[in-house]
Amino acid sequence: MIKKENLDKTNAWPFVEAKKMLRERKSFIENKGKITLQTGYGPSGLPHIGTFGEVARTSMIVNAIKQLSDIPTEIITFSDDMDGLRKIPENIPQKELLEKNLHKPLTQVPDPFQKFSSFGEHNNEMLKSFLNNFGFKYIFKSSSILYKSGFFNSSLQTILENYDGIMNIILPTLGKERQKTYSPFLPICPDTGCVLEIPVKELKKKEFKIVFDNNGKDLETSILDGNCKLQWKVDWAMRWYALDVDFEMYGKDLIESAILSTKIIKLIGKTNPSGFAYELFLDEKGEKISKSKGNGITIDQWLEYASPESLSLYMYQNPKRAKKLYKKIVPKAVDEYLDFTEKSKSQNELQLLMNPVWHVHNSKIPKENTIMSFSMLLNLVETSNADSKDLLWKFVKKYKTSISENDYPIFDNLVGYAIKYFNDVIKLQKKYKKPNKDEKLALEALVKTLDKCNDKMSPEDIQTLIYSTGKENGYSDNLRDWFKLIYEVVFGDENGPRMGFFISFFGVKETKDLIIGKIK
Repeated sequence: MIKKENLDKTNAWPFVEAKKMLRERKSFIENKGKITLQTGYGPSGLPHIGTFGEVARTSMIVNAIKQLSDIPTEIITFSDDMDGLRKIPENIPQKELLEKNLHKPLTQVPDPFQKFSSFGEHNNEMLKSFLNNFGFKYIFKSSSILYKSGFFNSSLQTILENYDGIMNIILPTLGKERQKTYSPFLPICPDTGCVLEIPVKELKKKEFKIVFDNNGKDLETSILDGNCKLQWKVDWAMRWYALDVDFEMYGKDLIESAILSTKIIKLIGKTNPSGFAYELFLDEKGEKISKSKGNGITIDQWLEYASPESLSLYMYQNPKRAKKLYKKIVPKAVDEYLDFTEKSKSQNELQLLMNPVWHVHNSKIPKENTIMSFSMLLNLVETSNADSKDLLWKFVKKYKTSISENDYPIFDNLVGYAIKYFNDVIKLQKKYKKPNKDEKLALEALVKTLDKCNDKMSPEDIQTLIYSTGKENGYSDNLRDWFKLIYEVVFGDENGPRMGFFISFFGVKETKDLIIGKIK
């Protein structure tokens, strides 16, 4: 049981948001007897890593809530699958099939992968599959099912009763031309099955019907049972209202939408949930990650190169700062995960509550000792020419005779990840420096220095000798350039491992042979 004074003191963001929500929603939560958190997903394209981030972060807040309150919690993962398909994603097959079904609800668009009854269902199943693989606990809800089953009917009636007030909230935010055609209700065309954005001619509130102007032809339809859906901002507010949502986080690009949805839910009689706006995920070029483009690193790619926990850690850190998501950031994320895990072994309770891996592992941090960083393991893959886990493990055991795969499951996984990442990413981008005459002389001096070393020396003593060699060979004013030279010549990169530790592990003779081979 965590001490109350430490729960009061911690300012880790999941606790900050949990405390804020419990404070703001106190009376609503007590009346309901449960806490409802929502994550939203638009299945107009394949689920991407940003969707994972939203569920992961919301789950971290649930973990914090459980330390602060005994009230049951639930996460609703909501799919807006009744939305019309507006554009064709770039990363899917059979684009012409989708072209023929533009503007239809996503659950009425044929599945281009030919696995499910619709494109919406395909993407929903992909979403559920990867959330299940991560062990998230959530309740999946489909917009199409809730609209068509009548679940939303009473809330839709409330929206219709407050039609004028909602129009007064939305219209000032629109341009003059859009104001003429805007309607909170979008009818499903009985002829084409498309979601129509057409103006309203008449409200029949007692009958729960609306007459729309469909290009000069009257279209009268019920607002109930899935005959109409709501425009996005009104739909969001209605969802909060119908599902009694207490918390929802969203991307910074939806802040204005959240403000309008907040005004709408207050108008129709309830209080908005606590909110949390996170910064967006960007690709290597700094462009927003998009479901339709499929840019940035995918979840599947990350999990080929690193553990789910490293991805969760990346999602935990700095949620209010824009984050780039591409393959080159993976090793740093893994090493930070290992570093935080190692630090946890000597931390007190308050420090643990501030440690990101406490949130990643829901307080159950692994006790496994770190053998080496992922970055160094990548260097070892290159220098040992290992192309299989068994081969790399044999090399590791040559210098760490006391360790076993069974006792180090985290490191065992890292071994496999390192081989895959090196071959897929690093190997293709290696640029080895050809040393000039003076640089070659300095590296030859390093080889002579290593003649004085042996495998029983401590990494610190070897490191000291490397420093001295650099100072004696023209790098006394800038040792960073000395190590940069070693890294660029030996590893084909500006950065590399701490050389004393690397040599003590890789072997003195092996390192000498490696350097000699690079400067020939």
